[in-house]
Amino acid sequence: MQTFLWHDYETWGVNPVYDRPCQFAAIRTDENLNPVGEPVMIYAKPGSDYLPHPQAALVTGISPQHADANGVCEAAFISQIHDLMMQPQTCSVGYNSLRFDDEVTRHTLYRNLHDAYEREYKNGNSRWDLIDVVRLCAVTRPDGINWPTDENGLPSFRLEALTAANGIEQQGAHDALVDVRATIDVARLIRDKQPKLFEYALSMRDKMTVSQLLSVGSFKPIFHISGMFGSANACASVVVPIAMHPTNKNEVICFDLREDPTPFMTLDAETLRERLFSSNADLQALAEQVGVESLARFPIKNIHINKCPMVAGVGLLKDESVCRRANLDPAQIMQNLQRVRNWGELPALLKQLYVGRTFETPSDPDAMLYGGGFFSYNDKNQLAQLRALPPEELAEQSSVFDDARLPEMVFRYRARNYPQTLSADERAQWQEYCAAVLDKPGTDKRLSYDVFDSALAEAADTEQGAAQRALLDALAAWRQQLQHTNSVLDEPIQ
Repeated sequence: MQTFLWHDYETWGVNPVYDRPCQFAAIRTDENLNPVGEPVMIYAKPGSDYLPHPQAALVTGISPQHADANGVCEAAFISQIHDLMMQPQTCSVGYNSLRFDDEVTRHTLYRNLHDAYEREYKNGNSRWDLIDVVRLCAVTRPDGINWPTDENGLPSFRLEALTAANGIEQQGAHDALVDVRATIDVARLIRDKQPKLFEYALSMRDKMTVSQLLSVGSFKPIFHISGMFGSANACASVVVPIAMHPTNKNEVICFDLREDPTPFMTLDAETLRERLFSSNADLQALAEQVGVESLARFPIKNIHINKCPMVAGVGLLKDESVCRRANLDPAQIMQNLQRVRNWGELPALLKQLYVGRTFETPSDPDAMLYGGGFFSYNDKNQLAQLRALPPEELAEQSSVFDDARLPEMVFRYRARNYPQTLSADERAQWQEYCAAVLDKPGTDKRLSYDVFDSALAEAADTEQGAAQRALLDALAAWRQQLQHTNSVLDEPIQ
């Protein structure tokens, strides 16, 4: 039987590579969205090499002391989650989960010596994300559902706004279990009011179905949902697939037909590269250099066929209400499509731009999930054996790995999760590492003591209620305890 594992994380920050989860909740349902088994809620103890972001703690209301007292070490935390997600025929799903929660899962699995990906495809498993289903429903089949707007009158797809507009009780937003229940209720609402759309959206989990619809090389336009198109456009546009990404077989490079390609046809490859990959700030700086108010970004939108994209045929444009909600002009779309089709060099040009793109690879092995390649079969087997050992036996293992990342990762895995297994020399080594990342964080995304102190002071300067002030006091106490723990070399890490 296929089941859905509806889940949500609360985290100590917004960067899944460097920030850590503090709470996980999940409810399993059958295909009819009826609960199967009991809800799950787990806290993770904070590591001694990491400082929570004060603003994140204020959002969740979770103090590090509460997570430490009520939680398990991160290795046990993610092992429980992995077991849930690896049950056969499980579809792991959340709200904005593909862009955030799934990344938290992947990086936490990786940091704790698991395969980061197998739970997404093994045993007939899959993953899905409700947020783009909601957006697709709002712009194409809105009947029967109340659609909230923000203070500017634009569509709002925040979970708490949707539940409030539709009379769904949600007390305690940014509590993981509350958010999971709200997500299931919104899914039920869409399935009940628009069942065909719900089933269609589920079919987008199959990347072969998506690939056939995109039909790269045919230059057929596709209706596409993405937050990148903005709420003013109902997060929708029409794109035309141009080429497969030269290095990622799951990525299709598309042109956004909302825009006229003509101004870009005379630009050289380097200029197009700048218009495509530059940050907004850098693009504005380029505009100022050439003495113009702004420079148009090269309107390329990539679709990942393995991320359940919401794509559909452009027959939807025959519905005037869809075009009105998405601010789409079908005649202009077709004109732009013809211009793109006439730009014969575009497929080769786009591949050239992406082949030449470089990324800075992190040097920290904990942050090298995407920059370090896949672990070998031999390494995976050894890691599975290590994870199965009682903690007290970890120190006795002398594994030889193919991957240069793993010796340091295994040491950190022991020190972070099972500090009682460290020798005196290893404790000193771990405390030296903790001091290095917390005193001198370099260019990575983790908080140093100084940055934490500034963020805490900034939060304290804003008007807070008694609960918020108590939480800020708890954060300050945790920071002092952490610094003390990591500076006393002759005592075990607690």
